[in-house]
Amino acid sequence: QGQVTESGGGVVQTGGSLRLSCTASGVDFDDVAMGWFRQAPGKAREGVACINGKAHGGSYFYADSVQGRFIISTDNAKPTLYLQMNDLKPEDTAVYYCAARMGAPCTSVGPAYPHWGPGTQVTVSS
Repeated sequence: QGQVTESGGGVVQTGGSLRLSCTASGVDFDDVAMGWFRQAPGKAREGVACINGKAHGGSYFYADSVQGRFIISTDNAKPTLYLQMNDLKPEDTAVYYCAARMGAPCTSVGPAYPHWGPGTQVTVSS
């Protein structure tokens, strides 16, 4: 339960787009906070986006650095979490992680998420 796996990373040029996907076994997408975090070399991990399940209002949040460029969404039928990343910049280069926090709402505090995927590398070339 709570096994998380990301996919969809890769290398893209500045201004390009990528879509990350995340599956989480045994997770009720209606009662969970699903977050995307990233960590660039030499930098601390940071929250990128988070979406609440219906039980927590279905709201979503973005870091200021990605607001207007990234879109977080879920397909509860699959169930899968997505992060559509548009207008990518070199500073978006990082390992991106998906994290699940069952029975609770979004928070930007990484340790509050018990379940993490292994991460997927996103590299944006200039």
